[in-house]
Amino acid sequence: MEEKIKIIKDLSIEEREEVFADIARVLEGTAREAFVEGNRHFAALSANMAQAIRVNADELARDEMANAEQVLLQATAMISQFNAAHPYRMMSHAIH
Repeated sequence: MEEKIKIIKDLSIEEREEVFADIARVLEGTAREAFVEGNRHFAALSANMAQAIRVNADELARDEMANAEQVLLQATAMISQFNAAHPYRMMSHAIH
C-alpha cells in the first residue's frame, strides 16, 4: 500500500478512485474483524473512515493531492495498527 501512496500523483483520476475504493474495502474488513473481536471503538473508527473515503473518493481523486495523500496515510496507519495488534487472525472454515 505504501507504494500506492508514493505514486498517487502519477495516477489518473479513475485509478486514484480505485485506490480509495480499495482502501475503503480493506478498512471495512478491518472494522468487521475488530467488531467480532469486541473492539467496538476501533471498529467504529474504521467503518466511519471507510464510509468517509467512499463518499469523498471523487473529490479526493480530483482535488488537492496533499489532502488525498494525508487521507491515505491515515487510513494505512489504521490498517497497519490493526494488523500489528492482530498478526494471527482466526480463520473460519465453516460451511454455510
